[in-house]
Amino acid sequence: MNDSTRNLSALLTRSVNRYPERTAIVFGDERITYAALEAAANKVANLLVARGVRPGDKVALSCPNLPHFTVIYFGILKTGATVVPLNVLLKAREVAYHLNDSDAKAYFAFEGTPELPIGEAAWGGFQDADGCTEFFLIGTGGSLDGVEASQLYQPAVAEHSTTFKTIARDDDDTAVILYTSGTTGQPKGAELRHRNVYDNALTGRDLFDADADRPDTYLCVLPLFHSFGQVVLQNGAVAYGGTLVIQPRFEAASALKLMLEHKVTFFGGVPTMYWALLSALDDSIDVARLAANLRVAVAGGSALPAEVHKQFKERFGVTILEGYGLSETSPVASFARFGEEPRVGSIGVPIPGVEMKLINDDWSDTKDAPDEIGEIAIKGHNVMKGYYKRPDATAEVIRDGWFRSGDLARKDEDGFYYIVDRSKDMIIRGGFNVYPRELEEVLIEHPAVSLVAVIGVPHDSHGEEIKAVVVKTAGDATTEAELVTWAKEQFAAYKYPRIVEFVDSLPMTATGKILKRQLA
Repeated sequence: MNDSTRNLSALLTRSVNRYPERTAIVFGDERITYAALEAAANKVANLLVARGVRPGDKVALSCPNLPHFTVIYFGILKTGATVVPLNVLLKAREVAYHLNDSDAKAYFAFEGTPELPIGEAAWGGFQDADGCTEFFLIGTGGSLDGVEASQLYQPAVAEHSTTFKTIARDDDDTAVILYTSGTTGQPKGAELRHRNVYDNALTGRDLFDADADRPDTYLCVLPLFHSFGQVVLQNGAVAYGGTLVIQPRFEAASALKLMLEHKVTFFGGVPTMYWALLSALDDSIDVARLAANLRVAVAGGSALPAEVHKQFKERFGVTILEGYGLSETSPVASFARFGEEPRVGSIGVPIPGVEMKLINDDWSDTKDAPDEIGEIAIKGHNVMKGYYKRPDATAEVIRDGWFRSGDLARKDEDGFYYIVDRSKDMIIRGGFNVYPRELEEVLIEHPAVSLVAVIGVPHDSHGEEIKAVVVKTAGDATTEAELVTWAKEQFAAYKYPRIVEFVDSLPMTATGKILKRQLA
């Protein structure tokens, strides 16, 4: 344990003390000042304490991008409890698993809509969870049977005070548990310390020239339950007294209008969101005015195709800064250097206070030679405490302070990293290693290809065959066979996709990552 004490909620308190009347959140016609945000968070903290929540307890939260998320998030932290944000797409069985696995004592959930009945799944999961005793529904409860008046969020918090003395926590106490996607086995909870998330939010000064005296206006389209939106956007905005413009669910045309209306200076998204923004541009959008406001554009989650990078620069006049990280690294581990010419396709260099290197399967360092491929390992203030209640799983990924990411990369002679692929996504065709990212980068340059995912499919003689699943550009007449022929001209014989399939859309997670496992 460190000797120092620091509660992650101090990010909010510090900005409240300096800029109480500055707008913290914009949601539709609603404007919430920093003073009002803390007052609402204090009500949540008092409610939790009254219901028996104590420092170190776990409190789960299922909420889309709404002001409620930020209010409850900081309210939980103020009590010294741990926030457990849950994906709003979880079904009741999955909710119960997460509540049980995290040992959640209390649970806040948004009621949702008929199209996305978050509350129904939450209520069902809560009833099947063993140790979760308190349930708070953000809504009327009209769509659910059995929810009592005492379990309705609004009346429950209304009776509590707007003042609360924040509970001090040790730097190494757990602030947030983020569940991994669970692509292999059951989802695991990454325990992030107060110092992990606090320090990661404050990297905005070094990475993006963030300045509380010149606050940014952030458009938050990334899910707040995910590490990227939660830390880089929400916490990054709060840390420097910025304004968070919240969009409940990403929709490109509406996002562009919000950027214009609120003079957004900071946009963060995953590659598919940038692709969608470019596709949504039409004569109704004053691109010149939008570009004049935009100061920073950042991307993460997966590698940004070079063609999207190029088009965004041409249309918006801003170079997208690519970063890299994982839930286990709070999340940011590396970033492109702000103000420098970009190296397209690079995820940049380690952020201040963080080291990165490339390793082999046995944890040994790769040869320190340019373009040598290895698995990224990370060490620094951002690395998680471990997977909650999973010492064996933790030991598999953390050794001597180094966290192995599962991502394959190369490093150039100047120390800039380039993702090659997820190690588990690598295709082995006839004994040759094929990295889908490389193929996708080239395929998307073809005018027929709007979006593409390359996967390996079983093959009797080669072990795996290479398949490209393509969303076509509207109106393009290219056939699947013609695209295969074109690809054959671009790649070595062992790596071009023998199979091309045109589809209307690609399955994606709530954070915009393509779900390749659903394409096989």
